[in-house]
Amino acid sequence: MAGVALSGTQHLLRAGRYEACIASVGASLRSLTFDGRDLVVPFAPDEVRPAFRGVTLAPWPNRVVDGRYVFDGVEQRLALTEPERGHALHGLAAWLDYEAIGKGPDHVTVRADIQAQTGYPWRVRIETRYELDAQGLTQTVRATNEADTAAPFGTGPHPYLVAGESALDEWTLELPASQVLHVTEDRLAPTTLRAVDADDAARFDFRAARRIGAVELDHAFTDLARGEDGHASVRLTDASGSGVEMCWDGACGWVQVHTADLPDGRPGTRAGLAVEPMTCAPDAFNAARYPFDTGLLTVEPGTTVEASWRIAAL
Repeated sequence: MAGVALSGTQHLLRAGRYEACIASVGASLRSLTFDGRDLVVPFAPDEVRPAFRGVTLAPWPNRVVDGRYVFDGVEQRLALTEPERGHALHGLAAWLDYEAIGKGPDHVTVRADIQAQTGYPWRVRIETRYELDAQGLTQTVRATNEADTAAPFGTGPHPYLVAGESALDEWTLELPASQVLHVTEDRLAPTTLRAVDADDAARFDFRAARRIGAVELDHAFTDLARGEDGHASVRLTDASGSGVEMCWDGACGWVQVHTADLPDGRPGTRAGLAVEPMTCAPDAFNAARYPFDTGLLTVEPGTTVEASWRIAAL
């Protein structure tokens, strides 16, 4: 449609020293700034969104291995949207165009329906609200099962956080997680859940804040330390003193952290740190395979589940 940006309708939000722009395609966080400083890696309005940058993930985050799973005794086969690894990646809502159903200067609520389809035969309505205030940007996702049978479900966001002007290797990360899900090197398929300090190199242990350096991460973490309010948080800081924090509620028991190491050093490589709170683990649709609680949600007909997270400047 003439006049509509490639990333969809733009919803500009302002509150105090914060400004955010939400693109309707994928209900994507296109930009977020504090006093003009980027807190996430942005993209242009008239640009096809680079991969999953800033997108809202549903009805599953991360991967369904081989695109196959069994739910309620029925085997389902999803389209392989990560063909180089042979998985179904990041759900079915990434390219839906969400309709605004409520909007003000500092908030917007958008909605889209995931239609019943091959591999996921349930209709699920997704509503997500973005709201800016003095504490930062809060996103809340509400999913309602409009089908006649129970549906498997998971959700999460996909922002790439930016601490400051220096390179990612120079940033300091604080991640209060005690366990990390190991994956195969070639396909990133989950294998075992281990303590973060089980690795002699302490590659995965960021419980005490430390410099990221040359470490490459694309792993899910769990067993998260939480505050009295039940929230867990990741803090990312730059040597200049600037930084960004992401917090999430008890609905998200997992968080994927990715240092954005892209093939062949293509544009965007290590430009930001993906921090993706998730209601469930990678490959949670195959929960029966794993000797730990994947957090997979089963949403009964007519019922709604909810999760939220917040990004703020430090």
